[in-house]
Amino acid sequence: MNTTAEIEEIEIGENSASPFSPPDAYSASDKEEEIPYEDMHPLLQKLIDEHKIYSEKLAEFEETIQIIESGTVNREIDQRLRDFFAYLDEEIIPHNRDEEKALFPQISEKMNQQGKHSKGDENFNVIDVLEDEHVKTIQLSAITFNMFALFARIPDERSRLMILDVAINQARELIELLKLHIYREDTIIFSYAHKNFSFKELSEIQNS
Repeated sequence: MNTTAEIEEIEIGENSASPFSPPDAYSASDKEEEIPYEDMHPLLQKLIDEHKIYSEKLAEFEETIQIIESGTVNREIDQRLRDFFAYLDEEIIPHNRDEEKALFPQISEKMNQQGKHSKGDENFNVIDVLEDEHVKTIQLSAITFNMFALFARIPDERSRLMILDVAINQARELIELLKLHIYREDTIIFSYAHKNFSFKELSEIQNS
């Protein structure tokens, strides 16, 4: 998602950007009993540690979007946007692939064996939801990045502000998706893995 375009410094009209207001989705009915971090396997600790950094970067990105919404876009904001999308490409996407490679298939298989799947489809469970969110992350980030890049190239002010409005809405949707995704993994998946796999099994998953 690299681009050579830079965002010009401009002042945005007060009503030019509409913030995205996501619904409250943080009420996981299948939330696992919280497991102390120090009791978890190193594989799960590693993923949690990555999530902490991930959340910090996400908070910085959200702050950047808030600054844009407040009315100012300049080269510093442009660099902050670039930094986030570079981090997403270099760290978040590989993190997601690592989860999909070994941990997710094992958890999915165990959940299906235990009957923890959709009533309508015995092969569909929460892992399918998380993998779908991984795909949506790539799609939303690409759209958001491209909208900001397009905003930097369009000369017509009215068109620029319309494109910026779309970019902000997509960014807000991306932020909410990533926040919810981290919440689901931290409160459901990692605790489930701790309870349902032995230390040896998790070590084998880590080394696979």
